[in-house]
Amino acid sequence: MTDVNLFENVKQHVCACALDLKISSDIEGLLKMPMKEFHVSIPVRMDDGTLRVFPGFRIQYNDARGPTKGGIRYHKDVSVEEIRALAALMTWKCALYHLPLGGAKGGIVCNPKELSERELERLSRSFIQKIAQFIGPDRDICAPDVGTNARIMSWMMDEYSKIVGKTSFGVITGKPLSIGGSEGREDATARGGWYIIAEAAKDYGIPLLNATVAIQGFGNVGKNAALLAQPLGECRVIAVSDSGGGVVNRDGLDIRKLSEHKNKTGSIKNSGLGLDITNKQLLELDVDILIPAALENAISMENADSIKAKIIAEFGNGPVTAEADKHLNAKGIPILPDVLCNAGGVIVSYFEMVQNLNMDHWEQDIVHSRLKMHMMDTYHNVNTMAKSNNISLRRAAYSLAMEHVVEAMKMRGWV
Repeated sequence: MTDVNLFENVKQHVCACALDLKISSDIEGLLKMPMKEFHVSIPVRMDDGTLRVFPGFRIQYNDARGPTKGGIRYHKDVSVEEIRALAALMTWKCALYHLPLGGAKGGIVCNPKELSERELERLSRSFIQKIAQFIGPDRDICAPDVGTNARIMSWMMDEYSKIVGKTSFGVITGKPLSIGGSEGREDATARGGWYIIAEAAKDYGIPLLNATVAIQGFGNVGKNAALLAQPLGECRVIAVSDSGGGVVNRDGLDIRKLSEHKNKTGSIKNSGLGLDITNKQLLELDVDILIPAALENAISMENADSIKAKIIAEFGNGPVTAEADKHLNAKGIPILPDVLCNAGGVIVSYFEMVQNLNMDHWEQDIVHSRLKMHMMDTYHNVNTMAKSNNISLRRAAYSLAMEHVVEAMKMRGWV
């Protein structure tokens, strides 16, 4: 992974669209900076009795369209610049899909794999204690991200509820079903991404029946992307990788067996299901569909010329740098951008908020059908704008999202 600042990438896209939309420089400046940042130090008593202090962040990027919304990431390489970028991306996703929400993101610098369950719980509750006065169902709503899950969300919701003195399901999404979670949340990001791929494949003349797929990343999003490839796309996943490497099998991988192997060993290497390869080799495979579903900057100018996929679907955030994006589009490789392609998670999180506010619970079929409608309608809006203006899907998506945010700022009298 190349060392490119994701926030600078995001700001480059904002600058380009500001020119297209003829946005004034002062408004452009507002769109390129977060409105609020909270930096906290989180003391945690470890199981061995020692005290460790973990840096944490919560950034509320823009709330012109409503309370901010975004995940909380646990990773050893979390930085404030990364969280700023992810909060900005969440702002554009929510605006693009007409959700009445702004964008936010949070993160803690830690390696969750090295922490016991009790240490994770103390860390999660302590973080909420630090930021409780700045979040809430009508202020800022948290959710899972890389390194966090429904269990961690349970602790966070419970801790916030203790602080405010009442059960507050709406402060957190991505919760278990037993405490206000939504059907369909677990695979929402991957499912929504496949809805976008299915529509885009028609426009770009890529037959999906038995199309070959390579997926970088085998966390929640990557694994679900692989599991849904057959039922939603009738595709054949031939390669998958995680942080330790990958595996390829031209006849197609047995994803369930691969998942069982990773659960047992902690890695997808040495599974016996195919030939072991590196992450670099996976990205450069000759496939119909490449799905980067891991961390940012996976595809840069260092490897852009080696990309052979017919289409790239960004299930992860910021996997293609701004320079590589231009280069790949010039090569005729369309990119389904993250703000369009991986918004399924925040859409179903919004559904969860609505259900919590109404004390309601939707059946899975309802969640899936509403998600599909949101994804397909927005894809067609973005694609129409891209074709009408002869611009990339990313530029079209950013332009539409920025228009919605600027309109809200004007209506509120901010600018």
